[in-house]
Amino acid sequence: MAEELRANQQGHPGYEGHLNARVAALPELLRESGYHTYMTGKWHLSFDEDTSPEARGFERSFALLPGGGGHFDDLPLVGPKRAVYREDSKITQLPEDFYSSRTYSERLIEYLKARPDDGQPFFAYLAFTAPHWPLQAPVESIARYKGRYDAGYDVLQAERFARMRELGLLSEGMQMTPLISGEPAWEDLSDYDKQVASRNMEIYAAMVDDLDHYLGEVLDVLKERGEFDNTFIFFMSDNGPEGARWEAGWEGLNKWVAACCDNSLDNMGEADSYLWYGPNWARAGAPPFRMFKAFTTEGGIRAPAIARYPKTVSPDKTFREMATVMDVLPTILELAQVEHPQSFQGREVLPLRGASMLPALSGDSERVHSEDYVMGWEVFGHRAIRKGDWKIVWDTAAYMEKPQDPDILKDSWRLYNVANDPGERVDLSQQEPERLQALIAEWQNYVKETGLVLPDYNVGYAQ
Repeated sequence: MAEELRANQQGHPGYEGHLNARVAALPELLRESGYHTYMTGKWHLSFDEDTSPEARGFERSFALLPGGGGHFDDLPLVGPKRAVYREDSKITQLPEDFYSSRTYSERLIEYLKARPDDGQPFFAYLAFTAPHWPLQAPVESIARYKGRYDAGYDVLQAERFARMRELGLLSEGMQMTPLISGEPAWEDLSDYDKQVASRNMEIYAAMVDDLDHYLGEVLDVLKERGEFDNTFIFFMSDNGPEGARWEAGWEGLNKWVAACCDNSLDNMGEADSYLWYGPNWARAGAPPFRMFKAFTTEGGIRAPAIARYPKTVSPDKTFREMATVMDVLPTILELAQVEHPQSFQGREVLPLRGASMLPALSGDSERVHSEDYVMGWEVFGHRAIRKGDWKIVWDTAAYMEKPQDPDILKDSWRLYNVANDPGERVDLSQQEPERLQALIAEWQNYVKETGLVLPDYNVGYAQ
């Protein structure tokens, strides 16, 4: 993330703040193979024209360049500069009736309908920014959820946990995530604080509902054109629930929000409000898992995904084995019958680290990766390695003023069996010292292979 690069990381490969030339991007590969390529929504891979969506293979694009922004206008994530959008090669202004989920969907529909009748296939990437903060939604959308969350986050977490158990999504012995250190139970809030908290969740729900509606409009176009059953559709979230405390923020954020925005109860969700829903609603968003977005525990990295393609994907099947975002590109290349090259457009490119999910999605295999496959993560100094069912986690927490979880103060590796303990409640590092050391060695290999550079201090995100 360019915004959070530390001085000791700058200049190293992979820390340029944009998608670098050491990779051949999916739209580049597909476009060269005869695909029409379209993209709308969040880019967050640089502001410059020579590293824009168009430069990296998208035939048409309407892109938010930073990591997020207002959902009704160009309100930035952090002021004073406004959020920047690019349409194809040019910086552009937003339409007067802009609402992120609707506008991104409508632009993609325009591109799909306008594509040439040349018999060539298409690839489309729709990157919604909802429900990323600031939480904003139309009044009529929020009204659909009025009162729905008045019972509070503790009740909602229990409801969702029970529903997950009913659907068979929970392992035996799994428990709900406990109340986070320093956070109040719902019953301890004042009446006013309950109103504010429930309104935040109403807005969040409205944003997810609207996203679902406008994605449906895109799928309706495919149905109208007779392309729905001949299109591979893959929908996924990018991380676990956002659990940052409002008062943590970044330096200057609260001061800026106080100057720019009106967060009074009656104005919550409007274009000039700036809200997020905090760690307690996030707890309800992933009831059995530890921590949230920006952590490498399961609550931060385990995200839902849906695949649909009647020709290949087994319907009504819940796939439980590990796959990662790196597996999406090889999956699509296999479907498109496109080989990943060793060199592209005159430059050498790195080999793929992911694998095609098609054998697992079709039912021909139970796994995407072998039991010996090693997956690593690092974000903001938080790190993890997984091999088979075993995982080690390190959370650097010296900077945290209000620790959300006593364990993350250890500043040392913890060991979990995520098959038996996906909630990461039982640290087995003392019972399994040899396994712990073997996985630490895998982490060291991962750092060497990828050129990973740990930040010289933590940025404080997800406090």
